Amino acid sequence: MKDIKRVSPVVLKSTPVKTENRNNWEIVMGYKGEGDGPYLIDLTHKQRFDYQDSNLGGQKPFNINIPEIPGNSVLDKKILMNRMNNTQASIYNFGKEDIAMPEDSGFTDVTEATLFVALVGKNIFSICEKLTSLDFLNPEKKAPFLFQGPFSHVPCQIVTLSKNLENHGLVLTCSRGYGRDMIHAILDAGKEFGLKPAGEERFNHFVSEL
Repeated sequence: MKDIKRVSPVVLKSTPVKTENRNNWEIVMGYKGEGDGPYLIDLTHKQRFDYQDSNLGGQKPFNINIPEIPGNSVLDKKILMNRMNNTQASIYNFGKEDIAMPEDSGFTDVTEATLFVALVGKNIFSICEKLTSLDFLNPEKKAPFLFQGPFSHVPCQIVTLSKNLENHGLVLTCSRGYGRDMIHAILDAGKEFGLKPAGEERFNHFVSEL
């Protein structure tokens, strides 16, 4: 019996130097010539859930408190919890191992339905300014925080993970049907800043320093 092969919508034209097979995903851990950043990193293989409940504030999925205010996020034990509105939260698992989805009917696994990438390193916010009017460096917001809005004219969720000058980073998710066009737009906008594909190891190192 053959295993099901899970395929990311992200295609990065660079040479992998290290890969792993995990949960039927072929994951690039590192690319040749990554340089010193900025980096575009495919994270589509990492788990993502939507959670809906009319009493969202009274719930504690994965033993993590959901932020009270829409747009706020919290990173705890490599799980990022984002408050979207009064009844909905999005949850991203940054860990290497999958976590079991609760049996609660309010949970939906959206991993394979969506694109998921990270932008990490110097000048990433300058790149983003070419693609959206959203202010990922909003001085009134403490990272991590969530924006829901257009990015390259596509409805997205984008979370600023760090505004630290030495460790800029954000993650972005949207419908996987936009994958090819979204990656093309980001790489084109990042060309003048030397944006290059990087493997998951770059992201893991970034998260370890948050």
